[in-house]
Amino acid sequence: MNLPRPRELKRLATLTYMPTEHLPVLATELVESLAPQPGELAVDCTFGGGGHARLIADRIGPTGMLIGIDRDPAAERRFAEFAVDAPSQTRFIRDDYAAGLRALVGEGHAADMVYLDLGISSMQVDAWERGFSYSYDAPLDMRMDTDQEFSARDLINEWPTSRIADVLRHFGEERHANGIARAIVRRRPIETTSELVAAIKAGMPPSARFGGGHPAKRTFQAIRIAVNEELDSLDHALPLAWELLKPSGRMAVISFHSLEDRRAKRFLADRAKGCICPPELPVCQCGREPEAELLTRRAISPGAAELAENPRASSAHLRAAVKITSEGGV
Repeated sequence: MNLPRPRELKRLATLTYMPTEHLPVLATELVESLAPQPGELAVDCTFGGGGHARLIADRIGPTGMLIGIDRDPAAERRFAEFAVDAPSQTRFIRDDYAAGLRALVGEGHAADMVYLDLGISSMQVDAWERGFSYSYDAPLDMRMDTDQEFSARDLINEWPTSRIADVLRHFGEERHANGIARAIVRRRPIETTSELVAAIKAGMPPSARFGGGHPAKRTFQAIRIAVNEELDSLDHALPLAWELLKPSGRMAVISFHSLEDRRAKRFLADRAKGCICPPELPVCQCGREPEAELLTRRAISPGAAELAENPRASSAHLRAAVKITSEGGV
């Protein structure tokens, strides 16, 4: 099977997605946490298929504004279709969420709600030419922004063994990172997802290839995160999103793996923390006041009904908080 190289995929800019119904994850729970009201400003940092955006736009209405951010050109086209009959005012920023949020902060906006639905969408997974899935034989790509030069093919074929192993270990929490990295380097050049899957299996002990999901799952996640610098972007985006919020503004994060969820949990918990003086001090000396009230004490996960309809939502976690004033009110 002759497959185009990732840089040749620019001519496939129409990105022919396989038919997939977009099912927004934890949609009811997200709307309940954000509690959108008519006339408010909402920032959707990961527009994707627009499922969450439609629900929020319905509630903020014609006097409200929904700003969508996404670096995927396919999402930009979907937003243009959404905007034609959107129930609210709309604006789109074609960029990753950290850069988009930075632009909005620089423009002086004050948002009533900001939300991030992290990870990869079903539409991206099911578009074979994007190379995100280990289920299809496709060119190694994995770029969320198809205008980006660096792809999974570059990482797999050019990075040294030690650096590939570090990616698999830190971004995929892969126990067999060293063996997989060595197998990848031995089998170069690797051009397709099927060739990568074969290398991954060759780098694992036989007992690890069965049970616990697909053996390539963690490696594909790790490579995708590295190619798109997802965690760096998230680390920059969280404080920018918080800065963008006005007092009483709400922030929500839906994550799909522990590396994302730990960051969201830690960030919101830190905002909700007050005095950090040692407990032996009788009077607070630090003067620190909470900036947030947690709306989710524990992460919210999909219920049985949602999982029956959308099994891909199984790893989703929602965390949310409201920004409070220095006096403790909203």
